[in-house]
Amino acid sequence: MLREKYENEVWAYVLDDRSKKVIPLNHWEILFGRSKSCDVVINDPSADRVQGVLSRSESGAWTLHGIFTKSNVSVNGRVCGENGMSVHTGDVIGIGRKKVVFEDIPASKRAELDSRREAAGYAIGPGLTLLGLTVFQAFLMLEQTANAAPENIRSIALGYSALALLEWFCYAIMRSVGRTGFEVETLAFFLSTIGLSVVASSAPEDILKEILLLIAGIALFFLLGWWLRDLERTKKYRFAVAALSLILLVLNLALSTVTNGARNWIEIGGFSIQPSELIKVAYIYVGAATLDRLFSTKNLIRYIIFSAICVMGLAIMGDFGTALIFFATFLVISYMRSGSIATVALALTGAGMAGFMVLSIRPYVAQRFANWGHVWEDVYGTGYQQTRTMSAAAAGGLFGKGAGNGWLKDIFAANTDMVFGVICEELGLLIALLAILAVLVLAFFAVRSAAHGRSSYYVIAACATGSMLLIQLSLNVFGSMDILPFTGVTFPFVSKGGTSLLSCWMLLAFIKAADTRRGASFVVRSASRGSDSDAEGGEEAS
Repeated sequence: MLREKYENEVWAYVLDDRSKKVIPLNHWEILFGRSKSCDVVINDPSADRVQGVLSRSESGAWTLHGIFTKSNVSVNGRVCGENGMSVHTGDVIGIGRKKVVFEDIPASKRAELDSRREAAGYAIGPGLTLLGLTVFQAFLMLEQTANAAPENIRSIALGYSALALLEWFCYAIMRSVGRTGFEVETLAFFLSTIGLSVVASSAPEDILKEILLLIAGIALFFLLGWWLRDLERTKKYRFAVAALSLILLVLNLALSTVTNGARNWIEIGGFSIQPSELIKVAYIYVGAATLDRLFSTKNLIRYIIFSAICVMGLAIMGDFGTALIFFATFLVISYMRSGSIATVALALTGAGMAGFMVLSIRPYVAQRFANWGHVWEDVYGTGYQQTRTMSAAAAGGLFGKGAGNGWLKDIFAANTDMVFGVICEELGLLIALLAILAVLVLAFFAVRSAAHGRSSYYVIAACATGSMLLIQLSLNVFGSMDILPFTGVTFPFVSKGGTSLLSCWMLLAFIKAADTRRGASFVVRSASRGSDSDAEGGEEAS
């Protein structure tokens, strides 16, 4: 997935009236300006760093807007107003004193370009990799059943068998709809396999429940992926998603009970739900949909308010780790649209929220910061969990003691907050590092896809997701090893916990949607299944 070549999609062209240079437009939102980060760089002193944006709708209509500037942004000599102006083939776009001629790509030409991309064969079939993962799962199952109590052998064998069947079923579904790219899902299944091993060791009675949660997570992954295929629909419902997430936040504050110093769990019908995990998905959904059109000041203010409410709510709940993840993700989403006054305002707001978080730290969180770097001074008190985690990780060596043979699994929160130590002890440092590498690859792949993203919505959402997973991973691993303060967040896909697993699979849909390789993405139709409406920019995701 990292060595696979990309062929940029081309949606239109602009012709420089002076140099006669033809510049292809590879995205649905094209930035014009003097900054080197712009899609179309205007080498003219009269242009601002970021001055105009040319955006394409699902129907194929192009509109030009100015961005936070009173400079001249025009179409055929007419200055663009607040609502922008439509742009058609042959129109002259003015950025300051610079003029460029716009040329859209007709339906017949788009079909030809799509056919070329299809013939290039940039999608790959990862069936062999999935077969290797199945073999790994078989070895883990044999090891777990050999070391398990007799009453747990059957459930462990059924759990691993169900996982293998589930991943091949998903692979068959993707192939049946013309999607041959399955690398992102394979990495998630690898991490989920390690998570299943942790559950089989620490709580074998819950392994079938874990499989049901995994099935639900994968179903939500496909459902969100289908929803993201229609970009206009996705952005239309951002306010509804924001309202729903705020309702969940209020319910969390009203109905939750204090557990280990934080109020982030709700008990419903015997199940524990952590609403903040679901709010992560909503936060990225809303942030990407709001900031994809940065020329709207109203949208920026709404996102700032939404972010502030989320972080403040988490701070009141005492969930410092998740609040930190939200704040860092806020900065990433803000940076994705750098180069304007609005970004500075967002950064200042973020700093204000960070200050609020510091002032809102509960005593137990302050104690964790005080213990940072001093856990060995009180191995039977405040340093009990982390010292045991580090000892178990060291005892596992490179190849581990074997699945189910560790002792750290019996420590409180070992299968959630301290799960990295369990992996090191039972499966070895090599497997633990591979688990870290899997998350790193997902994040790097999201960033790599950004340069080729169809719309800024997919780009922002994917990069924010990759950043969120990396921050969460760092807090979990480094916190359990006393390299960072211990915050009690989970290891993505691996830690035991239903809501966390569901949110990770849903977040994966954002990374998948940003992949524009032919035959790999939710949002790119293969040429063999395309139509004229697709070529004209109709429902690109059908």
